[in-house]
Amino acid sequence: MKLHELMIRHGHSMFRWRSYIPLFFIGPLLLAFRESAHIEAMVGDAAEDVWVLFCFILSLSGLALRAFTVGFVPAGTSGRNAKEQRAEVLNTTGMYSIVRNPLYLANFIIILGVLLSVKVWWLAALASLVFFVYMERIILTEESFLLGKFGKAYSDWCEKTPVILPNFKLWKPSTMKFSMKTVLRREYPGLLGIGTAFFVTEMIQDLVYEGEAFREWIAEDYIWPITYGLIIATCLSLRHLKKNTDLLKVEGR
Repeated sequence: MKLHELMIRHGHSMFRWRSYIPLFFIGPLLLAFRESAHIEAMVGDAAEDVWVLFCFILSLSGLALRAFTVGFVPAGTSGRNAKEQRAEVLNTTGMYSIVRNPLYLANFIIILGVLLSVKVWWLAALASLVFFVYMERIILTEESFLLGKFGKAYSDWCEKTPVILPNFKLWKPSTMKFSMKTVLRREYPGLLGIGTAFFVTEMIQDLVYEGEAFREWIAEDYIWPITYGLIIATCLSLRHLKKNTDLLKVEGR
């Protein structure tokens, strides 16, 4: 089997099991937490709080990029399907006019923000390497599928559009209006994921590796429980609206 074909075959498996890939980082993450506690002791709580806030905003900017992308796309594309490749429409406008994989770029920014908050350089470097090796195979698999489905139209778009680093000179406005309802219906799991990642990371570092008492942690870092609680309430409300009402439904999306 040719290397290109083997990579595509691996990509099919990775695509199906992509939600479980983060589990392989549990070991390195636990090692990084120990090192992070020493770094925080050296830089102080104030500097650490500023850094974590920056990382949280970075992850939210990745979610904003996802929202900006998803808000303009029609139904049948840019979804969260995990079992098989799906595409009814080829996106070539909006974010897809300047980069072929804006959602993967957004996902990387989200993950990078979480990992940088741990303050251990090798963890972010390791995750970045694994992410790009993994995404290379996923993208090859998707490109093989899309080329077979859309043919020359897809090939012509690939020739001028970068894979992962945007070329803003190529920008073309989307042919559809931005739909906030579509964003709220589809992207709240990402907000919940970011909130959970930062809350759990902060709690483990402070309670387990720095030895803070739970009451002391709640008193000093109350902003994280409050923020996480608001995120959970927001996401549960959006999930209820999605499952039980038509308020977030948009025709053609």
